[in-house]
Amino acid sequence: MTEDYCVVLMTAPDAAAAEKIAGELVRARLAACVTRLPGAVSTYHWQGKVETAQEVVLLAKSRVSLASELVEFVRKLHPNSVPEIVALPIAAGHAGYLDWIGANTRFSKPKRAQAARGE
Repeated sequence: MTEDYCVVLMTAPDAAAAEKIAGELVRARLAACVTRLPGAVSTYHWQGKVETAQEVVLLAKSRVSLASELVEFVRKLHPNSVPEIVALPIAAGHAGYLDWIGANTRFSKPKRAQAARGE
């Protein structure tokens, strides 16, 4: 079912940070695929000023059940103090591709098992 899957949109300040985040997410099987889109320019409010910065957009394809863990995982890796990380549910998609996402991500750990291991 499509509501089981999501795309997590993130930005990274440079290609090196984007490559690290993408690789770690796929190795941890929190994302089946992370697409990097360099050349983004963001304009935003930060500490009372309007800022503009070059960024790399990352699109991670994952399971909704892994979204919270994925967000926390990226937050720990990310060099920015307030990184952009937003999960968007997939409303529809090619069934074969969605099945591929499912096959290449892990199922989330039960909360009880995490607590027992002190996670």
